[in-house]
Amino acid sequence: MSEDAIAEFKNAQRQGWKHFAPLEALTTPAAARLVKFAKVRAGQNVLDVGCGTGVAAITAARVGARVRGIDLTPELLERARENARIANVEIDFREGDAEALPFDDVTFDVVLSHFGHMFAPRPDVAMAEMLRVLKRGGTIAFTTWPPELLIGSSFKLVASYMPPPPPGVSPPPQWGDVAIVRERFGSAVKEIVFDRACMLFPALSIQNYRDHLERTAGPMLKLVESLLTSDPAQLAQFRGEYDALIAPYFEDNIVRQDYLLTRAVKV
Repeated sequence: MSEDAIAEFKNAQRQGWKHFAPLEALTTPAAARLVKFAKVRAGQNVLDVGCGTGVAAITAARVGARVRGIDLTPELLERARENARIANVEIDFREGDAEALPFDDVTFDVVLSHFGHMFAPRPDVAMAEMLRVLKRGGTIAFTTWPPELLIGSSFKLVASYMPPPPPGVSPPPQWGDVAIVRERFGSAVKEIVFDRACMLFPALSIQNYRDHLERTAGPMLKLVESLLTSDPAQLAQFRGEYDALIAPYFEDNIVRQDYLLTRAVKV
């Protein structure tokens, strides 16, 4: 994959996710689950990779950690800074890339990612960077979407309607596959722990849920914008398939979004 292709891919991500902020209320409880799972303590140096609107970073700061957050999308960082101001916590939020973290080696006691680093196009590069800035004996912990469940399956369906990504780009839900995560860690970590939890998304209907994601979730927003004018019939077909995908997870005005938590210690 050429550097130009990588840069173009990342710019599309930067633009695609700038409308994500309304979904932060859904990811906030899961952020607390991640911070607790990572055993974040007061006084630790913590990095939140792909921090978005700062829900994990702010949760860690409220525990008393010294936190930095990094994300590709300026609009989300603006929201993160406002959220931190309201919460009365000091966090260094900066624009940056999970594949080129702007920090020295062995800087952090804990490296977190709350559904963030999984969008880096080259998992080996992102993993190497997160481990590079983590101290020996430090904790790396993240939340991701298993490929076989709702959100992972959603990514696959959306991708099937879009042009293929540049060669070498890995699907984000691979980070939700336990076997793949173990392989990516290799011998760099010990004490790997996995857990599962569920994010509950209130929705008045399957279509209501889909509408939320069409306006906020990067890949789906991009797809809908493209098909709305170029191929309305294909958009209708996609929406029908997506609604059928959601149906088994929708009950009592709730959509279940199950996710994976991963924790490990750097050797």
